[in-house]
Amino acid sequence: MSTVRDSAAQSVPLLINGEFVQSTTGEWIDVTNPATQEVIGRAPVTTKAEMDKAFAAAEEAFKTWRHVPVQERTRCLMRYQALLKQHHDELAEILARETGKTMADAKGDVWRGIEVVEHGCSMPTLMMGETTENVANSVDTHSMVHPIGVCAGITPFNFPAMIPLWMYPLAVTCGNTFVLKPSEQDPLTPTRLAELFHEAGFPAGTLQVVHGRKEQVDHILEHPATKAISFVGSVPVATHVYRTGTHNLKRVQAMGGAKNHMVVMPDANKEQVINQLVGASCGAAGQRCMAISTAVFVGEETRGWMDGIREAVSSIRPGPSSDPDAAFGPLISPAAKERVERLIGTAEAEGAKLLLDGRGCTVDGYPHGNWVGPTLIDEVTTDMTVYKEEIFGPALLCMHVDTLEEAIELVNANPYGNGTSIFTRSGAAARKYQHETEVGQVGVNLPIPVPAPFFSFTGGKHSFFGDLHAYGKQAIRFYTETRTVISRWPESDLPTGPNMTINLR
Repeated sequence: MSTVRDSAAQSVPLLINGEFVQSTTGEWIDVTNPATQEVIGRAPVTTKAEMDKAFAAAEEAFKTWRHVPVQERTRCLMRYQALLKQHHDELAEILARETGKTMADAKGDVWRGIEVVEHGCSMPTLMMGETTENVANSVDTHSMVHPIGVCAGITPFNFPAMIPLWMYPLAVTCGNTFVLKPSEQDPLTPTRLAELFHEAGFPAGTLQVVHGRKEQVDHILEHPATKAISFVGSVPVATHVYRTGTHNLKRVQAMGGAKNHMVVMPDANKEQVINQLVGASCGAAGQRCMAISTAVFVGEETRGWMDGIREAVSSIRPGPSSDPDAAFGPLISPAAKERVERLIGTAEAEGAKLLLDGRGCTVDGYPHGNWVGPTLIDEVTTDMTVYKEEIFGPALLCMHVDTLEEAIELVNANPYGNGTSIFTRSGAAARKYQHETEVGQVGVNLPIPVPAPFFSFTGGKHSFFGDLHAYGKQAIRFYTETRTVISRWPESDLPTGPNMTINLR
């Protein structure tokens, strides 16, 4: 029975040692619907004793789970994959209610997480080692891949299904156990994911779910049992997680924010550019680390495209998840709305041209929603506040340069390095761009270059702190250790004499 489908506000449970239990804390965090401000849940600030109990359960479960054959662990994941697909629409409804996303965005959030789980169902081959015979006289060498212990994940509000599903399904199927601390702003979706995980047959203790704020994050970073930490969130918090985790000798992958540029060459398909810019900048209300927040137009000819871009961006509008015609939903919180509107104001004050102003946006029937309308800002320069900070809202910044070389220089001077893209008909221009930009993920004639799950999410620079990235083969390496065995069995040691045979049974 689901604990998160009741329409009334509910106390979000903890998952400790296979049981969903109510926290004994005296401190709770309201979970609100961003379109209405209705309180739909209360997330507990997990107590220290409860945190320690979760880690103790994870440590104990690891002792036996690590020895379960990888084929059996993978069968559990296959059952989980089937349950996620079966409950896809239900998960999307929960997600839309607590994040404000449109139903299309919510379904995409869930599905992209399912795709990572699908890839994890190849775990028996993903965990295969290597073998070389006779590296020296009668000496063979082979490597084996082993789980590392208790892993942890700290996930953000903007993708409460996809990003947790980047983490614990792979880590646990590798043979580890896992402690998940989802965002306190939308914990209902991760809770339902955990219920289905338990239903799939994973043993008690393989996954724990705790809730809270910085104190609970720091407990994870400092707990002696924690071996590896996966994080997605803002750059300041990613920096804290990486520094604190590595200071405590943990393995850490910390994914932070971004300032993603889309470079538009004069030979690009104008209609395609305009259509792609609208969704890439305003989709999901701009609350995604791979959003295109900045368009860099190359050459004088592209300046004439601004009227078309303004017309296209102005044609979309926000709305609640129940509105099938809404292009995007509200921002996650009043504080997020205030921050985005402040940044829009700084652009105007610092000399940019505000072609579309999303401040003061209203939606009929939803007077209390965290609405910001589509925003288009032209003549942005690198010294402006709106460029230097990650806006994380439905806004597109437009910049102009004369040459591709200037565009590459601009992109490389930015401290972030999650994603970038170029739109052009020139293979030579595209090749030069993908080779010379210092960004982890590059798109050619597509705006948001998020790799398929069998690759890895390879953001760089200040958008990522660590060595091994999320999902794909790098995630398997992150959640495992490699053991190398070098053995020598000389033929001179073969048994001899009467009745000396080798029994292979």
